[in-house]
Amino acid sequence: MLRTRVIPCLLLRGEGLVKTTRFANPVYVGDPINAIRIFNDKEVDELALLDITASREGRGPALQIIRDFASECFMPVAYGGGIRTLDDARQVLAVGIEKIIVNTQALRRPELVAEIAREFGAQAVVVSIDVQKKLLGGYEVMAAGGTQKTGLKPAEHARRMVELGAGEILLNSIERDGTQAGYDLTLIRAVADAVPVPVIACGGAGTLQHFRDAVTEGHASAVAAGSMFVFHGRHRAVLISYPSRSELERALP
Repeated sequence: MLRTRVIPCLLLRGEGLVKTTRFANPVYVGDPINAIRIFNDKEVDELALLDITASREGRGPALQIIRDFASECFMPVAYGGGIRTLDDARQVLAVGIEKIIVNTQALRRPELVAEIAREFGAQAVVVSIDVQKKLLGGYEVMAAGGTQKTGLKPAEHARRMVELGAGEILLNSIERDGTQAGYDLTLIRAVADAVPVPVIACGGAGTLQHFRDAVTEGHASAVAAGSMFVFHGRHRAVLISYPSRSELERALP
């Protein structure tokens, strides 16, 4: 395994994978099972699967799709989307998922994070934090797929989630999502320096140098990317790929 985890972040909408830009304009990029098989061949260490419409539609996890996804994977999978109760988490973990990702419900009912951590351990709980850069400076945590303001500051929210039992933080920059323009290093560093658990940087990766910057300048423990692994060239043709192990070893500290 690499010293720094490099995690493809796949967005599920219905039964297909999509990629967004700034959390909007989803573009279909293929069938989940086909993507998994490619990542299996590339020997990816870990995957994250996020159902981006579950919370907004008020529904629970699509267990059959998740079961099919997990059964094809050779690597650990973290899943998020529609996890509203401890029983939802139990069902998702029972079909082969290793980690639960909680976002909107961690804001609406923070005690859910503690409940999952008590039953399955902190290593099974990832809190995803979607962050919008404010016009007059600073950052705000957003809920419901980036559509609702919370008034919370990212570092303060992350600290609270860790106190409740979160074992990792998945930090998403809405402004950088899908742009491949580089991570928001200021945001990553502020959250990473505020909590004692791994912070996974997400939103903006377009090059291997961006991965390195997130670790060395942003103090991230791991990096996640979407567009970089599903689009190719300036016309953003769909081509699922992943850097070779040797490329990643050279690029990462």
